[in-house]
Amino acid sequence: MSLKKLLTAIMLVVIGLNLTFNQPALAADIANGEQIFSVQCAGCHINGGNIIRRGKNLKQKALKRNGMDSIEAISSIVANGKNNMSAYKDRLSEQQIEDVSAYVLDQAEKDWR
Repeated sequence: MSLKKLLTAIMLVVIGLNLTFNQPALAADIANGEQIFSVQCAGCHINGGNIIRRGKNLKQKALKRNGMDSIEAISSIVANGKNNMSAYKDRLSEQQIEDVSAYVLDQAEKDWR
């Protein structure tokens, strides 16, 4: 085998290992997000509603209207809060915030059923 082919093969193995073992640290766990939601969020957002501000609910239409229809946007508001919404970055880990955000998006797509 030529040196060029050997180096190419080694690079492909290294790239393959990097892709296999270098997965993103945060992969959302919707089941965990559901548990977090029921403990931390359902008091104000039962069934995706909002007992404080009706228009700021977690239904898909409202999430889109308010630019909150991505995990990143929801994670940011969960972590940092906004207006009447409390910040949870001191109470929840990054993983928990991502999990609950993924759960909210999943439920919004299912119309909270």
